[in-house]
Amino acid sequence: MSQETLAPWASQPGRSRGRRIQEPPSPPRNEHQRDRDRIVHSTAFRRLVYKTQVFINHEGDLFRTRLTHSLEVAQLGRSVARALRLNEDLVEAIALAHDLGHTPFGHVGQDALNHCMAAHGGFEHNLQSLRVVDELEARYPAFDGLNLSFETREGILKHCSPANARALVARDPASPARRFIEQTQPGLEAQLVNLADEIAYSAHDIDDGVRSGLIHFEQVAQVPLVARWRDAVLDDHPQLADQPGRRLLFETLRRLLSGLVGDLIAATAAEIATHAPADEVAVRALPPLVRLSPAVRAELTELRRFLFRELYRHPQVQQVTQQARQVVVELFAAYLDRPQELPSEHQRGDDRHRAVTDYVAGMTDRYALREHHRLTGRRAFEV
Repeated sequence: MSQETLAPWASQPGRSRGRRIQEPPSPPRNEHQRDRDRIVHSTAFRRLVYKTQVFINHEGDLFRTRLTHSLEVAQLGRSVARALRLNEDLVEAIALAHDLGHTPFGHVGQDALNHCMAAHGGFEHNLQSLRVVDELEARYPAFDGLNLSFETREGILKHCSPANARALVARDPASPARRFIEQTQPGLEAQLVNLADEIAYSAHDIDDGVRSGLIHFEQVAQVPLVARWRDAVLDDHPQLADQPGRRLLFETLRRLLSGLVGDLIAATAAEIATHAPADEVAVRALPPLVRLSPAVRAELTELRRFLFRELYRHPQVQQVTQQARQVVVELFAAYLDRPQELPSEHQRGDDRHRAVTDYVAGMTDRYALREHHRLTGRRAFEV
């Protein structure tokens, strides 16, 4: 979508707040297309292919990874952005970068590192994603990180505690963390990616959960949001009720996603019409405008509760994640005790705890398992 066709309240690439280090333009790309390209070529992005969502990487080849999830969020987000005349390139850049700071083994890896770093500033994957693009990527001769635009960095930093926000702003007064102190909203593109992330993983976790055998489609179909679209599929294709295979599941999830996207577009358009922001600046002073309708939001929340109860807390998932937690904790302890085992670039500086955290957080699932075996002599999983 060209800048001329963007809505007035969209983020205008020609009016970006810029980069921390000024660079000349790079035609024919606009600033957010340039961000997207830097993200796709980054080392952290490539590592996402071997970082888990719910299931550890070695458990199967067809489960979602952080990379496939990021691509799904980007695809979904661009579709909504096009309908609302928002900045598709910015949405894509944020979506592709939003999980760059995730640890190996999903949220359990984050929890383990946060525990290890409790006395040294803690760990949070949104902050780590920003740290990756601001500091840890080492590709350019003139600066550390990727030197992304303010708007992309703002979208990456979805959550931030007041204490962490104050610390970031103290180091960089222009930090995107300032909005958490001022209690303002990000641009609509950042708001959109946040909700697209939730929609994408809610749908694909159903698919992965059924594929794993830990939940069954008949269970999920008791949840009203899923039941509504399953019934619609069977009304149109009654033969699917007795067919083997997964076509009923796939068609139900396809329609569910389409329904959520349609509701998101309609509800957000209504909010924008109600508040009528003059421009992107006005958006930041308003309540969040990207939203689902109250009824559909309640249905999605119920689905998320089901997944938390039946899938994320499933005994088999819990057993694997406890093993993964032990891997991360023992890796952290081993590198802290033997810093010479770290690559040379992670041995520099005075903050050994943060250096170890950066290294462990950047690992893929399978590399973490190999390093754990090398350092401890024990295999946590059969890979």
